[in-house]
Order: sequence, then C-alpha cells, then structure tokens
Amino acid sequence: MQVEKGSLDLVLVPCGLVIMFGYHLLLLYRILRHPGTTVIGYENHNKLAWVRRMVQASPDETGLALSVISSNISASTTLASLSIALGSLIGAWVSSTTKVFMTELVYGDRSQATATVKYISLLVCFLASFTCFIHSARYYVQASFLITTLDSDVPASYVQHAVIRGGNFWSMGLRALYFATTLLMWIFGPIQMFACSVLMVIILHMLDSNSLPLHQHQFTVRKRHEQRVLTPTLVARQPSPQNPIFSNPILSPVTFFN
Repeated sequence: MQVEKGSLDLVLVPCGLVIMFGYHLLLLYRILRHPGTTVIGYENHNKLAWVRRMVQASPDETGLALSVISSNISASTTLASLSIALGSLIGAWVSSTTKVFMTELVYGDRSQATATVKYISLLVCFLASFTCFIHSARYYVQASFLITTLDSDVPASYVQHAVIRGGNFWSMGLRALYFATTLLMWIFGPIQMFACSVLMVIILHMLDSNSLPLHQHQFTVRKRHEQRVLTPTLVARQPSPQNPIFSNPILSPVTFFN
C-alpha cells in the first residue's frame, strides 16, 4: 500500500504540471498568432490605443494618465508584498520541524523528502510571482516618466513598450500564483493536486478566451487654441465672481459645460 501511495505522486503530480504548462504554452501561441481570441491580446490592443491618445493629451489631461498608471503600480506592489510574505511563510515552514501534513490524512507519499519538495516548489512560485510584480511596477514607473515628458519628441512606441511590458509581467505574476495554488493542493495529496490542475485549466480557458472584436479606436484631439479663445468669451458672460457658486471651479457652469 505504501508503494502504491508513493507511485501516485510520481504519476499524478507530473501529469498535473504537464496540463498546466501545456495550457499556458497553447495560450502563448494564441497570444502571438491570434491575439484577438485572448483576453490578454484584447487588453493589449486597448492599451496601445490608450497610449496613443495619452501622448497627444494636453498638459491639463496628463493627470488622468498618471492616475491610471499609479493604480496599476499600487496593485503590482500590493501583490508583490503578498507574494513575498507568503514566500517568507513557506520558508519559515520548511525550516521548522512541524509534521502537520505528514499524517494519515495525506493520501500519498508522506516522506520528509517529498514534503521538502512541496514546500520548495511553493517557495519558487511565490518568489517568481514577486519578481514579476516588481518588474511590472518598474515598467509602469518608466511609463509614467515618459508620459509626463511634456513638449518632447518621445515616440509613442516607447510608452507603449513600457505599458505592454508592465501588463505582461502582471499576467506572468498571476500565472505564478495559479501554479502556486495547484502546488498548495499537493500538500494535501497528489489526487487533490491533479484535480485542482484540471479544474484550474478549465476555469482559465473560460477566463482567457475573448469573443469581442478588436475595436479600431479613432480619437479627436481638442485644439488648444480653440479652448483659449472660447474660455474668455464664456467667462465674460458670467455674473460677478463674488458669488461663491460661480467662483468655485467645480460648481462653475464654465467648467461644467466646457
């Protein structure tokens, strides 16, 4: 019976990993060859259009681009902190002498060597996720520097490269967490790990598939000289600025309708 339990880890665990790696290789092929059929390709298409519009924005509209990029930086740093915290927890778990999951509750190989392999595999996944999220934040910071370089000849392709790289590293960090989830189930046994791998692939296939057509974005950039001519005309028609409603830049009809 002990031999049969040990053979389950040698068969089911590699099969589960092959299923996960095989799906992600297929997903990578679809992203490179048919990006419109994947959510990642659809999002990258919209990000490229967003960057083209933001590099043409006026200095007053640069704050909108910075707010979007800063939200991505915050999300990346938060998940990076979570990944390194979980990695530290796994490291402390490996160094301890606890044998909680080496009991009869685990149907499979319960040897010390197998338990160490489980913990090290989890640690590698969390460290890989931490590295990807850190690089994602790095590229988003670079994009924020480039997009705020006003009145310069920085090509839009430079900003697009930084934004796309940041999004790709974000996706890779999430994939590392997905692998960590399946390996976490391995602690409870190879059968649970294999079932989690199959279920994970089914769920990811539904989440990664895209049926929406790629929209060809067309932008109309507002001319600055028209805004400068229109604003004094509207201000001259307004009542006296002593009225707090009209003097407030948020409540003023000039700001509301302009």
